Amino acid sequence: MDTATDDAGARPPRDRADAEQVEAECLYAFESGAPDEVKDELGIATHRLAGGVVLAMRHDPAGGYWNKALGFGITEPFTAEVAQTVIDTWRDHGTATGTLQVAPTALPADWSEVAPRLGLAPGSSWVKLLRDPSPAPPASTDLRVGEVTEESALEWADVFCTGFGMPVGPLSRMLAAVVGHAGFHPFAAWDGDRVVAGANLFLDGDRASFCGAATLVEARGRGAQSRFFVERVETARRAGGRVMVAETWAEGEGQRNPSLHNLRRAGFRDAYLRQNWVWRAPSA
Repeated sequence: MDTATDDAGARPPRDRADAEQVEAECLYAFESGAPDEVKDELGIATHRLAGGVVLAMRHDPAGGYWNKALGFGITEPFTAEVAQTVIDTWRDHGTATGTLQVAPTALPADWSEVAPRLGLAPGSSWVKLLRDPSPAPPASTDLRVGEVTEESALEWADVFCTGFGMPVGPLSRMLAAVVGHAGFHPFAAWDGDRVVAGANLFLDGDRASFCGAATLVEARGRGAQSRFFVERVETARRAGGRVMVAETWAEGEGQRNPSLHNLRRAGFRDAYLRQNWVWRAPSA
């Protein structure tokens, strides 16, 4: 685990820079790349701030998941003033809730006092994981796996939303827009002519973000996710990927997160635990 504390003004550990920046760029590309009519319907606004990004979706049908601020503390310090600007951005845009995601070593020394003063409450924690560009363990599936084409983009996006418990509709159209985007490499698994699982990969220079994977309930246990890791690792390797990054929710007592164990089996190592900080508008 990367638990070192940065010296004042020092360059952050490379692991943290890799892990935070590629995730931020991936989510920024997701939301800023939505079709204009979807941006209007969902009320999407995207901003760059202090080396990070602030994402606002006023009408988020996923309950606020897409209102995020992250990628801070890399090119410049993350301060109470930056956090206040993030909150002001969400408030000015009319969002009801937002999640601030900052690596623990990038938080100000007095964060325990700053956070409650700004109305930020601790939420769930996520594990950030990293992987080198070595080949993935071999895996097979009886499903047909390949990159998503324009013809299957919306069906893939519907499966992605359904697998994550999000409603299909405008969110599906936002996700489908990544097909054909230079940075994204979405993959699907077909049972016959039907998409039953999906995964996504985002490339940003020599960094690769494994930005989500989901399987419909009826198709689980057939090896789709293991095969997706092979496909995505090889795609990142061919593109010159130096480091591969992923994140998923941390297990609490009595909990088991299959995604976390799948990532570890695929060669990812835990880098650090990152606390989510949740802001809610006074009337939310």
